[in-house]
Amino acid sequence: MGMEQARYNMVEQQIRPWDVLNQDVLDLLFKVRREDFVPEAHRALAFVDMEIPLGHGQAMWTPKLEARAIQELDIRPSDRVLEIGTGSGYLTALLASQAAQVDSVDIVPEFTAAAMRKLRAHGFSNVSLHTGDASRDWPDLTGFDVTVLTGSTPLLSDAFRQRLRVGGRLFAITGEAPVMEAQLITCTAPGATRSVTLFETCIAPLLNAPRPAAFVF
Repeated sequence: MGMEQARYNMVEQQIRPWDVLNQDVLDLLFKVRREDFVPEAHRALAFVDMEIPLGHGQAMWTPKLEARAIQELDIRPSDRVLEIGTGSGYLTALLASQAAQVDSVDIVPEFTAAAMRKLRAHGFSNVSLHTGDASRDWPDLTGFDVTVLTGSTPLLSDAFRQRLRVGGRLFAITGEAPVMEAQLITCTAPGATRSVTLFETCIAPLLNAPRPAAFVF
C-alpha cells in the first residue's frame, strides 16, 4: 500500500469516525506530511492508530487525537498560539499552518533542535521554538489566543488560563491514569473562563506537571 493510500485510510478509518468532520482540518492532514515528523525508526507506523515513541519517555499523540484537538481549538489566521511540549514538531506544524504565530516550548533540547530542522525544511517561518520547563507557566505579557498542552497534567496551572486573551481557547488533558479528561477552556471575559469536557483519554504527563498536594494523615 502506498503512502497516500495509507494517509487516506488514516483519515477515513481513524479520524473521521472520531467526529473530526471539519473539512479544513481534514485537508490539512493531507497537506502536512505526518511521516516527515515521525522518528526515522518508526516511519512505517506514521499512519497507525497508536502513540509513536519519541524517546525521553515521550510519545507522539495518536493521529485522531491530534486532529480532534486542532478541530476543537478552531484556530484563526490571526491567532497567536502557545504549545507546551513540542515533541516531534508535527502538531506544531498543524498549528502553524492555521495560525499567525506559534510559540512552542519543550523541556528536551533534542526535541527542540530536531523539530526546528523539520519545520524549517517545510518552510514554516511563523514558529518560535524554545527549550524550557513550561509545565506550570510560560511568562508572556501579551497573552495567547490558543494554548495546547501536549502532555497531561494532574492539575492545570491557573497561569495558563490567565494568559488567554478574551475569546482564547485552551486544550488540556487533565487528571491521572487510567482516566483523564480532555478539556476545552474558553476565556469568556477578562478573568473568566468556562470549561467543557470533550472526551476521556490517557496520555503521558508533562515532565514536572503540578500535582495535587498529598494528603497527610
